Amino acid sequence: MPKLNYKIIFHLMGLLLLFNGGFMMISALVSFITKDGVALQITASGLLALFAGMLLMFVTRDHKKEIKKREGYIVVTFGWLFMSLSGMLPYLVTDAIPSVTDAFFETISGYTTTGATILTDIESLPKGVLFWRSTTHWIGGMGIIVLAIAILPLLGIGGMQLFAAEAPGPSADKLHPRITDTAKRLWLIYFGFTAAETIALKLAGMSFFDAINHAMSTLSTGGFSTKNASVAYWNDTPLIQYIIIFFMLLAGMNFVLSYFAFKGKVQKIIKDDEFRLYMTFVFGFTIITALVVYFRADVSASSIDHPMVLGAGESAFRHGLFQVLAVITTTGFVTADFTMWTPFLTVIFFGLMFLGGSAGSTSGGIKVVRHLLTIRNALIEFKRTLHPNAILPVRYNTRSVDRTIIFNILAFFILYMLSWIIGASVLGAMGLDFKTALGGAASALGNVGPAFGELSPVDSYNGLPSQGKWWLAFLMLIGRLELFTVLILLTPFFWRNR
Repeated sequence: MPKLNYKIIFHLMGLLLLFNGGFMMISALVSFITKDGVALQITASGLLALFAGMLLMFVTRDHKKEIKKREGYIVVTFGWLFMSLSGMLPYLVTDAIPSVTDAFFETISGYTTTGATILTDIESLPKGVLFWRSTTHWIGGMGIIVLAIAILPLLGIGGMQLFAAEAPGPSADKLHPRITDTAKRLWLIYFGFTAAETIALKLAGMSFFDAINHAMSTLSTGGFSTKNASVAYWNDTPLIQYIIIFFMLLAGMNFVLSYFAFKGKVQKIIKDDEFRLYMTFVFGFTIITALVVYFRADVSASSIDHPMVLGAGESAFRHGLFQVLAVITTTGFVTADFTMWTPFLTVIFFGLMFLGGSAGSTSGGIKVVRHLLTIRNALIEFKRTLHPNAILPVRYNTRSVDRTIIFNILAFFILYMLSWIIGASVLGAMGLDFKTALGGAASALGNVGPAFGELSPVDSYNGLPSQGKWWLAFLMLIGRLELFTVLILLTPFFWRNR
């Protein structure tokens, strides 16, 4: 096995640090405009990241312009780590989060678009810091789009490999042959959606600052809010919540399908199997949730205020739809404490944490297309027991899917569930109760945000022991990067030079 090209790896790390530093300078500008008193500290963070990035790129300027699979795995994993380590600087230097453990947790929660927070009084933070916090989500979302559409399929992993040349569906190659051009087109859509949501929220009554922060959190399916009560702060303004619902729905879709929509190819979207199952999940579980909330849930038992602005029926539907979408798309915004909505719905929402949005979206989780093909494969296995000699391919969008992709999906399911069990067991060993351990591991691995027990939608992760925060940060990372990308680095054969 050829030696690793370390220079290209560190060169790309330097590029990411430059990217991070540039966005920190934008946050410093926000801090300066709002006169929150921390503009100099955030500027210093940005300059440090820019200097480190330029230094790395200068030292490795004579790198070979070729990156192979092994370097790809390292760049993806360490890219997220480098971004998180440099990204926690604004929290530390402004004293917004003085603890390294807490600052790293908040930052990696941002970049992985998990939205789990250790903060207990968000509204007391300087606006420059709050803007940076939302920006980590937005940067993470940008990275996830190019990762899911263009990079992971080349490494042979991730949900979008299902759309490679040998498989049916919307292919990144068919979208545009060059990765950089593909990324630019999808980032343009991502930016456009963010701008559109910002304008819509501003017109609906949010301040411009709150609007842009929530737009960045929505499109990245992150979930950080500028308010202690999250989106429940606007429970008396249904229009704001319906706008966020609409954009959460878009964020949970494959961004390639959004590209097709702009090209006028609506039939491609309607006929896409994953899109149809995604919509079925969203509205099917919304109907169940809304009916149970309306007829059975004791809404007044929650600590969150629920003014019935348009009546009890509309309120049940809106909060049901909002929370179902927030969990399926792994956005993690909160308008209600769904853990108080009867034991039946608690179980339902726990299950929703394992769904995830569409492949090629900014959502975390297992992804709808994997569930779809696993179900179809199971049905075919039933048929095969009756007709052992029959040729029964698994189909996606009318075309057969290669068996190696099916095996990869099954391996992913096994590894995902094993990671969750081990993750919850480790949390249990740290002293967390059963519900908190199971929910916390599922939420971190699926990049959801809110969980159950001591980590419910109205609680923060602040009370966890330090080792628990580092462990959950690890689960966020492996969940965000589709497990194999990170875990392969822990195998001895990966590092052998033969």
